[in-house]
Amino acid sequence: MAAQKIIISKNLKEDLQSFLASLNYDKLFILTDTNTYAQCYPLVRDIPAFCDAPVITVKAGDIHKDIEQVCHIWSRLSNEGASRNSLLVNLGGGMVTDMGGFAGATFKRGLHTVNIPTTLMASVDAAVGGKTGVNFNGLKNEVGAFYPPECVFIDCEFLRTLDRANLLSGYAEMVKHALISDMEVYTSVMLFDLDAKIDYAFLNQMVAQSVAVKERIVDEDPKEHGIRKALNFGHTVGHAYESLSFQKGHPLLHGHAVAAGIVSELYLSHKHCGFPMDKLSQVVYYLKEYYPPFVFDCKDYDTLYELMTHDKKNEAGIINFTLLAQIGEVRINQQVGKEMVLESLDFYRESFGV
Repeated sequence: MAAQKIIISKNLKEDLQSFLASLNYDKLFILTDTNTYAQCYPLVRDIPAFCDAPVITVKAGDIHKDIEQVCHIWSRLSNEGASRNSLLVNLGGGMVTDMGGFAGATFKRGLHTVNIPTTLMASVDAAVGGKTGVNFNGLKNEVGAFYPPECVFIDCEFLRTLDRANLLSGYAEMVKHALISDMEVYTSVMLFDLDAKIDYAFLNQMVAQSVAVKERIVDEDPKEHGIRKALNFGHTVGHAYESLSFQKGHPLLHGHAVAAGIVSELYLSHKHCGFPMDKLSQVVYYLKEYYPPFVFDCKDYDTLYELMTHDKKNEAGIINFTLLAQIGEVRINQQVGKEMVLESLDFYRESFGV
């Protein structure tokens, strides 16, 4: 899998126009959702390369990240003459970059894509690393492909359009990157005051730091045969929380589910790998300060456990967790008993008072 180029931009229009001018494509398409079309597309629509480019718009929200919306993208590409040498620019959050990447990977067996993430979540996670996909059969990202974009342009000026809930959603992935990295990154992330007025220039630096953590791991293991599974820390339980929230009709933002998953998987890390209790308490205190609780009860435990059995890291029906022994000391392919997994759900509920 070819390495992707990542540009941490201070002048998006100039950087984007320069890069697009260097490419050889026959037609350019722009993918947005209903939110980014209204709030973000106007910020870039006057770039010369975007003149007369067809804009494909899908419904906003992860609940719409499905094959029906992908079919809509395919239809527009087909009806408007896209070829394998065309370029699809994905302008949006993780839903847009995941789905646009998958549509790009599969249309005519692959056209060129560029990601312009407009949320913190997409900037530090979804738009980077080459994973694409859609939800299917009630499961998160069940169908997808490894298909890196030609380039990812990251500019935190877009984050000014975010509400607090979405900013927090992305920050949970930065907490995860810090936990699997080292004490220096961990300390900087844990000291960031999410209640203060956000310094977006400084946040851009922190995003670059977080992206570098993911880049290093993806470069080492692009198709998740080994150490890339480190990036799934917090996600085995987190995806189960997220899927349950959809079933209950009160969907969690992905990062909020990951924050809850981090709490449960740090508990498993402590019990199974000896992760220090003082660091566990510190992270739980930090997350509890900013993230609202996910409310569920013991009647949901069997459903949550069943959802975990569908995790893509699993082999032969055995749940494979990514856990930590220390900050930056990752243990992949960890199996723990069902009783301990259920204890981790208890721990989350007790920690968040639900």
